[in-house]
Amino acid sequence: MKRRVFLSGLLGAALLAGCGRDLPRLAALPAESVVLAFGDSVTYGTGASEGEDWPSLLADLTGWDIVNAGIPGDTALAGQHRLPALLEEYSPALVVVEIGGNDFLRRRAQVEVKEDLRRIVRMARDSGAQVALVGVPELSLLSAVAGRPSDAPIYAELADEEGVPLVPDVFSDILGRPELCADRIHPNAAGYARMAAGIHARLRELGLAG
Repeated sequence: MKRRVFLSGLLGAALLAGCGRDLPRLAALPAESVVLAFGDSVTYGTGASEGEDWPSLLADLTGWDIVNAGIPGDTALAGQHRLPALLEEYSPALVVVEIGGNDFLRRRAQVEVKEDLRRIVRMARDSGAQVALVGVPELSLLSAVAGRPSDAPIYAELADEEGVPLVPDVFSDILGRPELCADRIHPNAAGYARMAAGIHARLRELGLAG
């Protein structure tokens, strides 16, 4: 109960301020819908205790049955090859994609990462699932010095090109706040709670979540 109160008090809507693009209205998902959270260590919950990852907290907020398919160290390049089996096993109504940070850390070109993400988005959509894409910051020396990371531009570009909704700036905002971070690339428990609240607020805007 304390976790629910904490989550409901977060400024989820404020995280989305300044995003003026017209939002598509998507089909609402009822409670107990199967949702796949597909990503890397940030989806897995590295930096916090069991049950404090954002997919678990988002499940609390929505009543959805969220499968945490985050694997520490995973990349968009490798992840696309494990997605089909997950789609077949779970038949999710929604796939929330948060991946790409490890590709950036390995200095892969953004254009290459974008095409891997495109394949992930298309595979999920072709399975019959709705798709939401979470923006991931490209970690750089400049952003580290400034303490103000921002989403890599490929996420907004891909969302526009593929016609899928984007959850922008939530992860980047957390990494710019040391009190919300376990280390330079992972949120802590408070950071994951803020991430869940921000994703939930965006999905409510879209009509997916109540």
